[in-house]
Amino acid sequence: MKFNDYKYQRPDIEGYKQTVQELLTSFENADSAQQQIEIMNELIQKEKDVDTMVELCYIRNSIDTTDKFYDEEMAFMDNMMPEVKGVKTSYYKAILNSKFKDELKETFGELLFKKAENQIQTFDDAILDDLKQENKLSTEYRKLIASAEIKFDGKTLNMSQMAPYRESKDQEVRKNANKAYFEFLESQRDDLDRIYDELVKIRTTMAKKLGFESFIELGYKRMERLDYNQEMVKVFRDQVRDHIVPICNELRKRQTKRLKLESLKYYDENFRFLSGNPVPKGEPDWIISKADKMYEELAPETHEFFKFMRERDLLDLVTKKGKAGGGYCTFIPNYESPFIFSNFNGTLGDVTVLTHEVGHAFQVYSSRDAIVPEYNWPTSEAAEIHSMAMEFITWPWMDEFFLEDGDKFRYVHLEEGLQFIPYGVSVDEFQHFVYANPQATPEERRRQWREIEKVYLPHLDYDGIDYLETGGFWQKQAHIYEMPFYYIDYTLAQICAFQYLVKSLNSREEAWTSYLKLCRAGGKDSFLGLLKLADLTSPFEPDTVEKITKVIKAWLDGVDDSKF
Repeated sequence: MKFNDYKYQRPDIEGYKQTVQELLTSFENADSAQQQIEIMNELIQKEKDVDTMVELCYIRNSIDTTDKFYDEEMAFMDNMMPEVKGVKTSYYKAILNSKFKDELKETFGELLFKKAENQIQTFDDAILDDLKQENKLSTEYRKLIASAEIKFDGKTLNMSQMAPYRESKDQEVRKNANKAYFEFLESQRDDLDRIYDELVKIRTTMAKKLGFESFIELGYKRMERLDYNQEMVKVFRDQVRDHIVPICNELRKRQTKRLKLESLKYYDENFRFLSGNPVPKGEPDWIISKADKMYEELAPETHEFFKFMRERDLLDLVTKKGKAGGGYCTFIPNYESPFIFSNFNGTLGDVTVLTHEVGHAFQVYSSRDAIVPEYNWPTSEAAEIHSMAMEFITWPWMDEFFLEDGDKFRYVHLEEGLQFIPYGVSVDEFQHFVYANPQATPEERRRQWREIEKVYLPHLDYDGIDYLETGGFWQKQAHIYEMPFYYIDYTLAQICAFQYLVKSLNSREEAWTSYLKLCRAGGKDSFLGLLKLADLTSPFEPDTVEKITKVIKAWLDGVDDSKF
């Protein structure tokens, strides 16, 4: 069955609420654990029915944000989802109050009940309308970014289509392309400021209504951070500042030298070599054919999985007008189907986004038969390990995509992976400032962003571009708008993914065994519990960042980048 044949039907939210309430009444009146288990299974299926429609709607709206039908359906979903969250909260309260809770834990696992305790603190009927407004504003941001029509090189391009020009060999081209890219954001600054200001205020209002001091506490609970807190995250950010930022400064000097520049401007950063960045040596269909070969050779499990994805058309990869930006993987419960969305644009990112999202998709495919939906996925920082580690596990096949530039790609990929971490923690520190100071003006937020950049990204030279010099860069980062506090996750996962690179270089078999175990576990344990399961060292341990980055630096130092 192909993705286009997956049937969408708008959920009957009132019918769903009534059915769940009847089942919960039966659950509370049940006189045996077995009866409650059977009712829980019915409730789980009802939830899957709704989630299937939500995912189909979201995917099809992302593929074409101008499709009027799915645009209207997405507006319906924005209103409906807070009501679904209310239903889920009622369900969580019921299982927590069950007189057979011990027996239920034996069947469904202890973690479900920890998640339930955490999540009931994030919802109350009093915030229902606020959640609807939050969803509406997030959708407005996504549509605004997708609406970009940038005139360049005699064409009208969206933001993803600008990428090849922003990495051009010709410095003047990439300077003008970056200028045009950020001019679009600057032209939308008033709306971008307004949308974010409203989001910050509405999230703060919800936190107060729920009894939290600020949205920071609520945000952490939403992200289900069960075994670490903001103090631990701050210690991690400090480790990045002390151990990774100096290495990244050295790498930027090295890049400046090999590009034969007097100084490295912001528009030079993503241009790595005078000979040009490594790019895939074929069109999208060719890339997919190489991916077919790679996943067939990697392992029987990836062969079966990627065949499933291809046969069902569960990949939409190429950028086009009206398509939402970025890339993601999601899961359609009733069809047990992951779905991969991206915006191929002719850069090396076409390969990294594919391997990254395949990592997510392979994980959820591996745990698709989890006993409860809560275990299909782990929390986000653990989920990003699967995606980032897959990027490194597939290193031996990069010569297939980049031919003679395979080594050049591996160098860039590792360099970028390390350089991403200071940016990632900048996004996190910025959000902590924003939600600790919800009354800050847009100007104060931008000023704070620029100050944070100077700590973690001190090499930045914006060449006098006012929008960037005054702290506008963060407005391109969708996570800040749509998924608050979802960003430190990438940096924590990157430290873990580096460990998979080291494992792979030592023993591919050992690395794959650990990775497969992690994927099959899905969300059956918390972040730190999953690390222990996979024999990975926690990024929060005092020496982890310093130790792993020394290994990465040694590898980079061992490469003669002048030959590229």
